[in-house]
Amino acid sequence: MQVILLQDVEKLGLRGDVVDVADGYGRNFLLPRQLAQKATRGALADVQRRQELHARHEAASVDQARQLAGELGKTELRFEVAAGPTGTLFGAVTPSQIADRIWETKKIRVDRRKIGSEPIKRIGRYQIPIELFQDVTAEVRTLVVPEGGELPPEEELEAMEAAERAEAEAEAEQHEELDLDALDAAAAAQDPEVSPASELEPTAEDVAAELPEDEFDRAVDADPAEHEEQA
Repeated sequence: MQVILLQDVEKLGLRGDVVDVADGYGRNFLLPRQLAQKATRGALADVQRRQELHARHEAASVDQARQLAGELGKTELRFEVAAGPTGTLFGAVTPSQIADRIWETKKIRVDRRKIGSEPIKRIGRYQIPIELFQDVTAEVRTLVVPEGGELPPEEELEAMEAAERAEAEAEAEQHEELDLDALDAAAAAQDPEVSPASELEPTAEDVAAELPEDEFDRAVDADPAEHEEQA
């Protein structure tokens, strides 16, 4: 089915984009959560009208783009967001939100598709590149601040991010150990005589069976007594 996104959806598109999605994904996820609406003929006409209106406010020449770039270069955007103790956001600051804030504060219209930033998912200080015209790019200083607080020093932000990475790595290792324990338990339940997967080692017969025939013959010739005993 074809839908019009009402919000930025990561790995799918930005607000206002017309996208094709699986029927189940659209009906069961996007539409109920008001992330999208059905792409009816009337809705598509509204999208086109909005795009034409926005285009009138965007830079129409290199000189105009350079002037806007100078103004945006002196601009600082601030987003107060809900965040966890390690600085991870409960959500994200998206390109559409950045474009909206620029319009609200500076009355400068920028194409959200030309904002060179993935959704921001951590508190911090960012320089967001925005292409205003061919070969004309502005960088907008953007602060993503925890709700009701201020940004800590850069060293503390880096320490918070490192702590979160270490915690994620520890959880991944723990999951791997649990998976191995589950494999051992399943094997033991099927055959109590079977050794745990973590302790299994190949036997001499297993090694011999994997040897090419000529190598196996040489091994037998080297120790015929052992071969006779095994026979």
